[in-house]
Amino acid sequence: MAELPDSAAVAEKLIERLSALSWTVAMAESCTAGLAADLLAQISGASRVLWGSFVCYTPAAKTAMLGLEGSLIARYGAVSRETACAMAEGALKKSGADAALAVTGLAGPLGDGSAVPVGTVWIAAALRNRPVEAVSFHYEGSRNEIRAAAAVDALGELLKRLP
Repeated sequence: MAELPDSAAVAEKLIERLSALSWTVAMAESCTAGLAADLLAQISGASRVLWGSFVCYTPAAKTAMLGLEGSLIARYGAVSRETACAMAEGALKKSGADAALAVTGLAGPLGDGSAVPVGTVWIAAALRNRPVEAVSFHYEGSRNEIRAAAAVDALGELLKRLP
């Protein structure tokens, strides 16, 4: 497993940038199950920027909580660009936040029966009045190493996209 960036430093930078913009962020997390939101919440000042988090672990939760179409997940899979983007858009819409971050992936050690390899994670960032952007990562390591790396990278991906 590659060395992780300092999660506290990434979270602090994200909080500083969101604070400077007077923005809030909503999280939509699947495989990370709230870890990205937790990284922010560990930093003083998070309450200024963290709207909250949707932990949508199953396809049914993604549909119920974020308004994803079941047909989208059936067509593209729970771990896909399309699902990650729809999760970010759903979090933005449901929360009223200025930005949203979505994480969906397979942390393993078992797969989900699809052709998607364990360690694949899609991260999507949505900003008001901008197109959603998504990027995929492939991680090696234990289940929790994959989840931790994805949570840190998710914060970093949002930070890169902020004005």
